[in-house]
Amino acid sequence: MYQRIDGSQWRHIWVVSDIHGCYQWLMDELKRRHFNPYEDLLISVGDLIDRGPDSVSCLALMHEKWFRAVRGNHEQMALDSLQDNDFSLWTMNGGIWFARLESEQQKRALTLLEECRTLPLIIEITCANGLNVIAHADYPSEEYAWNKPVSEQRVLWDRNRLMGFMAGKGQGIRGADHFWFGHTPLDKRYDFNNLHYIDTGAVFDGYFTLAQLQ
Repeated sequence: MYQRIDGSQWRHIWVVSDIHGCYQWLMDELKRRHFNPYEDLLISVGDLIDRGPDSVSCLALMHEKWFRAVRGNHEQMALDSLQDNDFSLWTMNGGIWFARLESEQQKRALTLLEECRTLPLIIEITCANGLNVIAHADYPSEEYAWNKPVSEQRVLWDRNRLMGFMAGKGQGIRGADHFWFGHTPLDKRYDFNNLHYIDTGAVFDGYFTLAQLQ
């Protein structure tokens, strides 16, 4: 569930909002920021796939040395669909691209999707700005601790904490300096105490948010 990264190995470190198949747009954003694949690191808050034009290329980012990701609910939907042989929920939520692939591409996509089982749900990384925790939707506890058991379902899906903040209620999470989440498309980045919600709906005519941690 957890993965720990030593931020001192990298020059600059960025966390990026939900990618959702928008591969070329992401590459353009990295170029604008003079991202150096030999010295810099990009961490995704999950949802590499679905809705956008090139989910396969986004999955292939898992093989790049400069890229890390937590698992998103869309990767989980794909894995559940493949395991249960029931594609209805995934298809309804943007997974139709998989069925439309030609045979060889579908085989490649299948291999990459299976590799998503190895993606952590939570990444912990110490950077110049302190201890950062990255998860897709939420860290469902009032205090973070390394390898603490938490609900996988809530890490991938839960919006209750964010909805509370939007209604003027809630507080930060103890145990780390910053928490970074995606999952819920928003009109802009929202910061509540030490919690940062950065899915600015790139695939929904919004834009990518890249937050620099180092």
